[in-house]
Order: sequence, then structure tokens, then C-alpha cells
Amino acid sequence: MQEIETLEEFYRRHPTDNQKVFAENNTGQGHFNVFMRKACMVRTPFSRRDFYKIALVIGNGKMHYTDKQVVIDRPALVFSSPSVTASWECGPGAQTGWFCLFTQAFIDSPQQKGAIQNFPLFKAGSSHIVFLTDSQLVFLSALLRKMMEEMDSEYPGKYDLLRNYLRILMHEALKIAPESSQEINAGAAARITNQFMELLERQFPIDSPGQFLKLKTANDFAKNLAVHTNHLNRSVKEVTYKTTTQHISERVLKEAQALLKHTDWSIAQIAAGLGFEEPAYFTNFFKKHTGSSPAMSRPVNI
Repeated sequence: MQEIETLEEFYRRHPTDNQKVFAENNTGQGHFNVFMRKACMVRTPFSRRDFYKIALVIGNGKMHYTDKQVVIDRPALVFSSPSVTASWECGPGAQTGWFCLFTQAFIDSPQQKGAIQNFPLFKAGSSHIVFLTDSQLVFLSALLRKMMEEMDSEYPGKYDLLRNYLRILMHEALKIAPESSQEINAGAAARITNQFMELLERQFPIDSPGQFLKLKTANDFAKNLAVHTNHLNRSVKEVTYKTTTQHISERVLKEAQALLKHTDWSIAQIAAGLGFEEPAYFTNFFKKHTGSSPAMSRPVNI
């Protein structure tokens, strides 16, 4: 699995007319840029990025995530964040649209530090793709064109204006997105469950053999959330109809399958990264949930 991609590496893959603004602090408050999608790589590296990206994709292709792939066969907004590992695979035909890149520092406000991490379309485990109707495509295309024009302007307050345009883009997408991708507040049980699920997702993906899971059991999560383990278990079961342990096991299994597929790490390295004291414990866990050994799940070229 590739290391986290930086802004500089992204610009190296996507040379642009305004290449001079690739600096990480080109706005005085973090990084922002917007530009046209043109020729795309057949498949981008399967990795995380250290920045946020919103792409208005016009063209066919597939988004690959650790546990699924989504076919894009009509215009769509695709949301990428530092917490999501993904890869884009081009389909047949022309590619066009827009990219919008920014860092957390750019979008943060004094009143809402870190709020971008909780925006539903950027959160790990959520849907990151919003398909568009013709009228929605017209509106959002015009908005992105306006952002490009503003990026090239000499207006002194252009980055404040672009920050507002960006927030409009994000909230227009949230209005279009399926209801299931939006936050639903259903009381204390839902709040503690959401906190647990977010804390679980924050531990992933495992990017290097030296990275290890710190929270491995329901008790670990309960201590971190400052609640009793029984209270956490009851809340999670009430809201999701699954136990806390089931959620942990399912997420560990998903990560194990991704590491087996996309890295050349040894079974022992994967086992250690996922919190297993011995490779044999990992092998037994994997067989229990999949019916086959970890080695059998690796591509033939790994």
C-alpha cells in the first residue's frame, strides 16, 4: 500500500496551468485550488491523501475503496478525504469536469475547528459519491467555473469568497445526497454509537508495518469514550442491532482483506498491525470469518 499522497505528489501527477500555486499555504490560510479535469491516469495509486478533494466527474470509471467499488456511469461529485483510501480507474471515453483541492486549514473557521472531519460525505464509512441530474450538473458546473474565474482574479478577498463558494458546493451536495448519508440524531444511544463508530474508523487504514491498532476491544473503546463498557455495548446494540465486538471484528477483517490484497507485507506484519499477538491468532480469526486462510486470499502476484 502506497504512503499517504501529498499535495506536491498530486500536482506532479496532474500538471496544471496554475502550477505555481501548488504551495501548501498558497492562500495564507492553508491550500486551495480548482482546475479542470483533463486526461486521467488509467488507474491512480490506491492510497490516502493528506488533503481534501471534491471532483465533479464527467466521464465513465470506477472508484475503488478498501471494501467495495462504485461504478460511475453518469455525472457525479466524488468526495475524498485523508481518512479514506481509494483509487480511481478510468473507463472508456472522454474525461472532463473539475477538481477542487483544499486542506483543513483552508476551510477551518475559528468557531468550527475541525468541523470538516465530521462532514458526512467526507467521513470514513460513509457514501462519498453523489450522482447528479442534468439540472444539478448545470448549477454545480457554473459554480465551479465561477470558482476558477475567482482563482485567477486579483480581488483581495478572493480566498474568503472561494471559501464560501466551497461551502456552498459541499452543502448543495449534502442536499442532493441520499438521506442515509446524513447525520441523524436519535438521542444518547445514537450519540455514543456515532462516537464509537467514528473512533473505530479513525484507526484505519493501516499505512505501514510499524503502525498498530491501539483500541482493540469494547473495553478499550469504552475507556477512551469515558463510559462503562456495558453502557457502550447496550447503546451500540440498540442502534445497530450488532454488538460492539461484531463491529470491531468486521472492521478488522475488512482491513485485513485490503492489506492482503494491496500490500506485500508478511502475514506476521499484518497480524501485528491489526493487534494480534501471534500470527496464528490472526490466521484463526481470518479462517473463522472467511472460511479460508490469509495466504489463500492474496493475489497470485503478491
